[in-house]
This record gives sequence, C-alpha cells and structure tokens, in this order.
Amino acid sequence: MSDSNISSSSSDSASIATVDQNVGRNERIIDADQTFSPELRHWRDVFWLAIFIIHLIVLGVLLAIFGLNRFKTADRLNIDRYTEGFWENNNGLTETYWPKYAVSGGVGTGLGCIWLLLLGSRANQMMKVSVHILTTYLAVISVLCFWCEQFFWGVAFATGAALQFLYVIAVIDRLPFTMLVLQKAVKLVWSLPEVTRVAYAFMAVMLLWMGIWSFGAAGVVASSRGDLGRWWLLVVLSVSLFWTGAVLCNTVHVIVSGLVFLVLLHGGRNASSMPPNSLMKSLRYAVTTSFGSICYGSLFTAAIRTLRWEIRGFRSKIGNNECLLCCVDFLFQLVETLVRFFNKYAYVQIAVYGKGFNRSARDAWELFQSTGVEALVAYDCSGAVLLMGTILGGLLTGTCAGVWTWITWRDRVIMVGSTAMLMGMVLVGLAMVVVESAVTSIYICYAEDPSLIRRWDPQFFNQMSEMLHQRLQHRSARAREVLTQNQLDSHMQDTFHL
Repeated sequence: MSDSNISSSSSDSASIATVDQNVGRNERIIDADQTFSPELRHWRDVFWLAIFIIHLIVLGVLLAIFGLNRFKTADRLNIDRYTEGFWENNNGLTETYWPKYAVSGGVGTGLGCIWLLLLGSRANQMMKVSVHILTTYLAVISVLCFWCEQFFWGVAFATGAALQFLYVIAVIDRLPFTMLVLQKAVKLVWSLPEVTRVAYAFMAVMLLWMGIWSFGAAGVVASSRGDLGRWWLLVVLSVSLFWTGAVLCNTVHVIVSGLVFLVLLHGGRNASSMPPNSLMKSLRYAVTTSFGSICYGSLFTAAIRTLRWEIRGFRSKIGNNECLLCCVDFLFQLVETLVRFFNKYAYVQIAVYGKGFNRSARDAWELFQSTGVEALVAYDCSGAVLLMGTILGGLLTGTCAGVWTWITWRDRVIMVGSTAMLMGMVLVGLAMVVVESAVTSIYICYAEDPSLIRRWDPQFFNQMSEMLHQRLQHRSARAREVLTQNQLDSHMQDTFHL
C-alpha cells in the first residue's frame, strides 16, 4: 500500500513537471501529413460492422411483421395461434399507438432543433437549466407514477432523482470549470456552421429508422402477448434502438471531432494549410473504413462512462469510512480498467488517424496519463452535463406521449411513455453530441500539443493549464496524506505488539 502511494505521488510529481514542459514548448509535435492520410485508412473492426448490419436487417423484418400483424386488422398474419394458451389475447391495432410514437419523434426532433438553433446564444443557460431541473422533473414523474399505481416505476424514478441529486452535490465544485469548457466548445462549434448541418442530416436518418421501429413497437404494444411477453419484446427493441442511436451519435462524433481537430491543428477554418473538403473526407471515412469501430465502441462506451461518473461522484464524498472506501476503490479500479479500452476520446483518434477502436481508446488514455491531462479529464463533468440535457429531453418527449396515452389507453401509459422517452433521448443526443465532439477534440489537442490551444484561445489555455496544475498538486497532496496515515497506522500497530 505504501509503495503504491509513493509511486502515485512520484507519478503525479513527474506529471506536473511534464505539464510544465509541455506548456512551455512552442513546436508542434503532431505531423499534419499523418492526419486523414489515405494510406492509414483500412477497414477496422469489420466483424462488428457485419453484426450491426445483420442486426438491422433481422430487426427490420421482425418490426415489419409485428407492425403488419396488427395493422387495420387484428392478427392479420395469424401469429396469435402460436401463442394461444399461454398468452392472453388482445384485439388492439398498430394504428392506435403509432401516432403517439409519431408525436414522440416530432417532439424529440423539435427539442434537438431548438438546441442547435440556440447553440450560439443560449447554450450555457440551457445546460445550467438541465443540471438544476432534472432532479425536480424526475421527482415529479415519480409522484405521478405512484399516483397511477405504477409502484415499480415510481421507485425507479425516485431512485433516479436521488442519484441525480447526490451526483450534483458531489460535483458542484467542478461545475464552474465544466461550464467554461462547454462554453469554449460551443464557441468552436458555432464557428463551423457545417457541423450543425451534419447533425440535422443524421437526425433525419434517425427519424426514418424510427418510423420503421415505432411501427413495430406499436404492433407489440397492441399485440396479443401478455404484459410480460410485451415487456420482453419492448426491452429487446429498446436495446436495438439504443445501439442504433449510439452508432449514429458516435458517427456524428467522429465526423465533427475530425473537423474540429483539423481546425485547431491548422490554426483556423480559413487557414491556407487547411485540407480541402475536410468535412466530406471525415464523413466518408466515418461511414466506410471506420464504421465498424464506431459500431463496436457504441455497444459499451455509454454504459461504462455513466458508471464511472457515478462512482467518481460517490467516491469523492465517502470521507474516512475505510471499509466503504475499499469497496468503492475496487469498483473504481475495475471501471478504470474498462475505461482504458472503452472511452469517448477514442473517436477523435479514429477520426484523425483511422485506428481501430480498442487501439484508439488505449492510445488516447495513455496520452492523457503520460502528459497528466487525465487529471483534468477526470475533473471535467461536461459529458455528464450534456447527458443530463439528453435525459431531460427524453423525459419531456416521454411525458408528451404518456399524457396522450393516458387519455385514451391508461393501461399502456408506461409502455408507450418509456419507449417514447428513449426515442427522445436519441434525437436530442444527436444534437448534443456536436458539443461533446468539440470537448473531446480540445482535450486531445491539449494533450498532444498545448500550443494548439494557446494559439486558438490564449486565455482559455492559461485557465486549463492552471487548473491542471492544481489538480495534479491536489492528487500529490492526497497521496502524501494517505502515505502518512498508513505509516502512522503501521507505527501504532508495531507499538501495540511491543
């Protein structure tokens, strides 16, 4: 234990020295010729690309069957005879519930478009509102679920409200720096109007798939299967929608982060050294050679990131409870190991260098650790703040669909509302991801060559460098404190034995 803390302290001290050296250097360490080089572009993670495409084909067929079986005529395809005897029959129709999903798609798209339209003028205020209002909104929905005698969902939303409240309290001191980073990312994205057009285009693609998906989901809600059977089918469909939405979001992430990286690397959008057709090149690579890596990373990254945020927030508020701290540290180390191979910064490496996902994630994390920037990345909560906005958008979408369903079919409120919420989250997430792409690119550029950030915004560069220095000093101080405490405990045990 002592040796590990000595190593940690030494590592942090070395990182401080490394940061000071990096901040002081003026030469660029990034080879511009290696970015977006066609020679480096090979098809990566092809297995996961095939799995994703097969999954879309199979699911598309199943969605068509589920939807058509209840379209205008109950049991049009005579599927009910296979479930008769162990599932209840129901004469519901697909068109009864499909319009409610259409409203969900419209509301989610509207919220995403509003976010993009107000990106340059009201983004900071919208993110602050998301942070502070989400807990209240979750609590209100929890009360409504209890009032509707949906006790499971009432407990689920109440737990979500409690976790959200505890997380915000745990990271409240980090929010000023987080908002600063998000403000600069918004400034960078707003200077690239083609970025928002990419987001609009992918929202349109997502809406087309959601039209097919909601047709099948409406058929499942109206089907003859019992509640348990319907729920299992909806869970499977929801997992598929989540993966598809994550793939499209991360495709936008790769496209935008590649363009932002090039803008920072070449010193501006209109720099003479800026490669022509940068956006189209980034788009072409994202949907061809790098698409398999995007499909692979989209399966695991979001869940691991969310778990890491919660553990970090909880860990910072434990105090001196050694037993609890030991358990949380074990989980923290396990998640940190996963983060090494699954993190959102991999998408910048994929966009710029065309690497496979695992190698990109590992290279990005090793870059952060070798330069000390990992301390700054761990302190920043921009991803969590954007996720709160995404969840809030999903809740608003689910509420609209749920209220309409409550008026007509009260026993289907939770089914329609929960799946509509997921649709809203995916659509709003496609708008939010443009800012997250800029944040990841800023950190990668700062780790690879801090002079790129200094040239773009000297004041912001100084603020980042000062915060990084503070965080590394804080880590070293904590390591020395733990080491001193361990030495004191060891001395007391030796004295007791004597």
